Amino acid sequence: MLTSAQSFAAFSFPTINVGMQGANTPQEFTQGVQVLILLTILTLAPSIIIMTTAFVRIVIVLTLTRQAIGTTSLPPSQVIIGLALILTFFVMSPTLSKINETAYQPYIKNQITQQAALDNAIKPLRTFMFKQTHEKEIALFQHLAKLPRFKNPDDVPTYVLIPAFVLSELKTAFKIGFIIFLPFLVIDIVVASILVSMGMLFLPPTTIAMPFKLIMFVMVDGWYLVTKSLIEGFVT
Repeated sequence: MLTSAQSFAAFSFPTINVGMQGANTPQEFTQGVQVLILLTILTLAPSIIIMTTAFVRIVIVLTLTRQAIGTTSLPPSQVIIGLALILTFFVMSPTLSKINETAYQPYIKNQITQQAALDNAIKPLRTFMFKQTHEKEIALFQHLAKLPRFKNPDDVPTYVLIPAFVLSELKTAFKIGFIIFLPFLVIDIVVASILVSMGMLFLPPTTIAMPFKLIMFVMVDGWYLVTKSLIEGFVT
């Protein structure tokens, strides 16, 4: 025990010091600003991932599917979000590979500058967003920003493309959700009609309809069909 205590006393833990010092040269000031910008970007990274990837459409469709079945807490929200993240990384893998090849790898090898790396990284992401964005939404934000009519996709600023992309994803997600709701709505109507005809007015139709919804969803392999449709919607 004494030997262990002496060894523990001889071991020293590293310390971390965080402080601010005066910048003596413009280069030091520029580096400090770059670190501050990087920390800000890391803070906003979750929002950037949500708003510029396939996550918005996927998580909304999965949530609407759960509500259509009638199981408000199954699967849990953690499972829905986790599945949405996994599918998002699967859908975005070609875009991420292009960003790695054209921006990240050349930058860490000191082949291009930081500004060139940012420009190369945004191009594959813009290409992905353009494929999923409707012209109507782009025209809306172009009108709101009071910009001249765009002649080609390269003329569309990123700050116009991102909100147009998010709005298009919301529109598409709710269209898919409406289609998913239809068969479950038919089951609810049929069960409610049967209960009314039998005089069971005080028996909640949703309680009786839920087992039939689950049976139908399992028989048609619902999660497989929903996942397949979501991924094919981005690939095509």
